[in-house]
Amino acid sequence: LFLAGQINGTTGYEEAAGQGLVAGINAANIALCHKNQFILTRDESYIGVMIDDLVTHGVLEPYRMFTSRAEYRLLLRADNADQRLTEKGFKNGFVSYERYSEFVKKRENLKKISTKLKKLIFNSSELKELDVVLPRDGRKQSAFDLLKSKSFNQNNLKLVFPEIDKMDKKLLNQVKVDALYSGYLKRQENDIKAFQKDEKLKIPKDIDFKSIGGLSNELVEKLSKIKPDTISQASRISGITPVAILSILRHIKRKVA
Repeated sequence: LFLAGQINGTTGYEEAAGQGLVAGINAANIALCHKNQFILTRDESYIGVMIDDLVTHGVLEPYRMFTSRAEYRLLLRADNADQRLTEKGFKNGFVSYERYSEFVKKRENLKKISTKLKKLIFNSSELKELDVVLPRDGRKQSAFDLLKSKSFNQNNLKLVFPEIDKMDKKLLNQVKVDALYSGYLKRQENDIKAFQKDEKLKIPKDIDFKSIGGLSNELVEKLSKIKPDTISQASRISGITPVAILSILRHIKRKVA
């Protein structure tokens, strides 16, 4: 596991093991003649952030995986790792059917609880009668909305939704966390969608960067060495300017036309 990380210039057992895990999965896919390639993206995991950084930026000193390197770190939380990665692990053959089945049950139950809480709507007078702190703007609130407040806990929720006594406490805690982050995550999800649009703009494998006008010799060397798959990946290479990205885009569009 550690060899892949050590030869790539990282430091730290976790960083090395993370790269070794991805390298091992892809080596097994090649050995078993599987066509699918296992790739983790920046919005899916910290391993994806690390590998993308190493490929696009390179390393001049030993690389450490700090949370500050991830632009989507509110999404990359420990409590939702199973929701982000179990499906992908199962499709790639290294998450067992039993574990995947348990995950599917959990996912469905989380959805059911969230849906119930979102449909449970209260106006200001109802909240006042229940001794719940009223929202400042006085608008109607769902039970899910109320969970966004750090001061509104399961005991408060029990007043408006007695059914919670029958629900799994761990799942309720997860719903509470999801509610707390929901506003921020909407913004990040919009950022991810915009990012994925760029990510879909593929750079032809046989592109000759030397033939693109407006690129310095330094950029041509970097692009030829890294061979980015997409415009988005190219834009993250150190030293690449917006003008250079536009030059590459124009070149690709002329080729396609």
